[in-house]
Amino acid sequence: MVAELGHFALILALAVALVQGTLPLVGAARGDDRLMALGRTAALTQAALVIVSFAALTQAYVTSDFSVANVVANSHSAKPLLYKISGVWGNHEGSMLLWALILAVFGAAVALFGANLPDTLRARVLAIQALIGVGFLAFLLFTSNPFERVFPAPADGNGLNPLLQDPGLAFHPPLLYLGYVGFSVTYAFAVAALLEGRVDAAWARWVRPWTLAAWCFLTLGIALGSWWAYYILGWGGFWFWDPVENASLMPWLAGTALLHSAIVVEKRDALKSWTVLLAILAFSLSLLGTFLVRSGVLTSVHAFAQDPARGLYILGFLIFVTGGGLALYAWRAPKLASQGLFQPVSREGALILNNLLLCTLAATVLLGTLYPLFLDLLTGAKVSVGPPFFNATFVPVCAPLFAALCVGPFLGWKRAELWPALMRLRLAFIVAVAAAIVALTLIDSRSMLAALAFGFGVWLIVGSLAQLADRVRTRTLRNLPRATLGMIVSHAALGVVVLGSVATSSWNVELMQVMKPGDRISFAGYAVQLDRMDEVQGPNYIAERATLSVSVGGKPYTVLQPERRLFTVQRRQVAETAIQTNFLRDLYATLGEGDPKQGWVIRLYLNPLAPWIWLGAALCALGGFISLSDRRLRVGAPQRTRRPLAQPAE
Repeated sequence: MVAELGHFALILALAVALVQGTLPLVGAARGDDRLMALGRTAALTQAALVIVSFAALTQAYVTSDFSVANVVANSHSAKPLLYKISGVWGNHEGSMLLWALILAVFGAAVALFGANLPDTLRARVLAIQALIGVGFLAFLLFTSNPFERVFPAPADGNGLNPLLQDPGLAFHPPLLYLGYVGFSVTYAFAVAALLEGRVDAAWARWVRPWTLAAWCFLTLGIALGSWWAYYILGWGGFWFWDPVENASLMPWLAGTALLHSAIVVEKRDALKSWTVLLAILAFSLSLLGTFLVRSGVLTSVHAFAQDPARGLYILGFLIFVTGGGLALYAWRAPKLASQGLFQPVSREGALILNNLLLCTLAATVLLGTLYPLFLDLLTGAKVSVGPPFFNATFVPVCAPLFAALCVGPFLGWKRAELWPALMRLRLAFIVAVAAAIVALTLIDSRSMLAALAFGFGVWLIVGSLAQLADRVRTRTLRNLPRATLGMIVSHAALGVVVLGSVATSSWNVELMQVMKPGDRISFAGYAVQLDRMDEVQGPNYIAERATLSVSVGGKPYTVLQPERRLFTVQRRQVAETAIQTNFLRDLYATLGEGDPKQGWVIRLYLNPLAPWIWLGAALCALGGFISLSDRRLRVGAPQRTRRPLAQPAE
């Protein structure tokens, strides 16, 4: 009965979304206050209905209701409660319901917190948001119903993919979807602005908090997914340029560019049409990731579905949303004239350079991700585009981006001189060069590019601290705007990520050795001994566990216990790594196949500064949340300009 309630709530949500997506648009066109006000009520109602539906599916998982086909396919009675709950979104149907839930909640948030928006703009934003919801709710009901029954109900289920039975993967999809779906609000604002033919400082002030929230959640989602790949997959790395990893990186890059260009619109009344285009592209790239994961065109550990029919629906929806937004942009963007003028050497110019480089990075990732798919479609040829391509194309573009990142905040608006800004960063430059020289001479004299990248990481950190010191010189830290403080924290945190990534990728040490109990090896200054092998019984798996004692200078240092788990329902083995970490490095061990006669394969890694990758990502998101707490982004948005719309093209 609960499953039928959830299904019926989805049907009602679709009906409400249809009303929300049409009548407020009519009201905005006619100036009818009653129809426009209907959008707010409909958004709250739709959110409540989708929450009921999601709660019904969650209840089916928690109680192991195996009369629901989705529960049978993705759960098991012996599964721990955490993974029963995460199993709700650990599959195609449930993940799409989570997407619809977050989409509806964001629409309700606009309805609740958009009181300072003009009535026509709010009505149009809520209507566009609802029309996106119509697409996903219809997809759920007609192709991916999570509430389908199975008769007769089996005694137990098939269980969740063992790779997904991990705390990191329990929280990774919700955070990622909060980022993906958050950009739907910026898309709705962009389309609404094009319909009104108006973009001004007030519009940019309203868009920035939604963009910032989506960017923060997407940052955390990507970081958590990277961390999961690092400690679960057992290959010692944190990023493999997997197509689905790339699909999450592209909207992050576009969203980062959008954040910076919106500042120019707000401060200088410039880059209007460019900012609107970025808002459309950021959400379109989020939908592209959804298509790649669910279309069957990719084989990936991240892929949920291999059903071409579903993929065609999402592809059609992607074409409709992206094509419709771009067509409207082509029609209306010439009317979004900019009023602000500025010189190339200025803060506006630095932000434009920032945007160009970020979009170049996004285009590079897009090309490397889609080229093999198009080549396969057109010729049937199979090619692999992996780390060598991205390292050779993506990384060099980062160099000028990082070089300019610290300079821009020292430039004045409208017109500035470059030399004074560089002089204020001379200490940062000296420290960065010294760090690169130290890395080259003391760590690895053969890796000049790694040393250079390491210097750029130091440049970002020290340059951000120099900016903080410069701002505090004229006002106290307490009086520093939170948006400015958050920007400084995020830029410095990016430097921390760069340092961790460079050190882990370039200066790690790896050893693979077949060992029997009692064997002892030397590894990177540590003595590692395999003490014993044990059989371990888990809640829904059995495992082989190795106990490795690690000593330094003859003194006990730590114990590592990597495992190989066999999940009994799926009959699938998963590695469970053992990591001893401190602030400066990870000592990382995995257990491979073996037997008492031949011994077991042990892999050991020493990854310097690996914790800095995720520490930096967390600080980067923290900087975004600090900016989001700035009162100027939450209340007191500027009044809309009253001057008539200019006609010349931007």
